[in-house]
Amino acid sequence: QVQLVESGGGLVQPGGSLRLSCAASGSFFRFSAMGWYRQAPGKQRELVAAITSGGSTNYADSVVGRFTISRDNAKNTVYLQMNSLKPEDTAVYYCNQRWLQQYDYWGQGTQVTVSS
Repeated sequence: QVQLVESGGGLVQPGGSLRLSCAASGSFFRFSAMGWYRQAPGKQRELVAAITSGGSTNYADSVVGRFTISRDNAKNTVYLQMNSLKPEDTAVYYCNQRWLQQYDYWGQGTQVTVSS
């Protein structure tokens, strides 16, 4: 039984930064792959960044060099540091936890708006 709670979204100007946090409950955080997804109006949900239980990371091409995903297993928390934000980054950002394929959990989402 897992609950994911995102925080840190908001309104920011182009070029600005935000750090998203996702706090997870449950016993299997350390064994889980964690990811950040986003969905803009009229578009499919897309993977932004992911980190495995072993610490390997993967990023969407559009955010490489600007976003950094990290995790703190002691705090059951995954982060997304977002720098040099662009208007096209505007979306609802969702936290995802996956373990052994059949266990797949989602947070409620947090709005990120990049606008002048």
